[in-house]
Amino acid sequence: MPKLSFEKQLSRLEEIVEKLEAPQTDLDASVKLFEEGITLSKDLSAKLETVKFKVQELQKKGAALIPAPFDTDLAEDSDGEE
Repeated sequence: MPKLSFEKQLSRLEEIVEKLEAPQTDLDASVKLFEEGITLSKDLSAKLETVKFKVQELQKKGAALIPAPFDTDLAEDSDGEE
């Protein structure tokens, strides 16, 4: 089974919640839906943690960057001369 995108997994989880809240869903179907929902929830949480870690790492790297001043001595004027 191909891996679903985060958005599709979240959408499926929302569908499961709606079905579980519906009074006409029988017990056996509810248990299967609940199991699927737990699996999706764990997978989505893991993806969010991975993204959170990546964002934190990028923020750390970004904070370490120091802008260098523009060296005007290396710039050429409009006719190509220094």
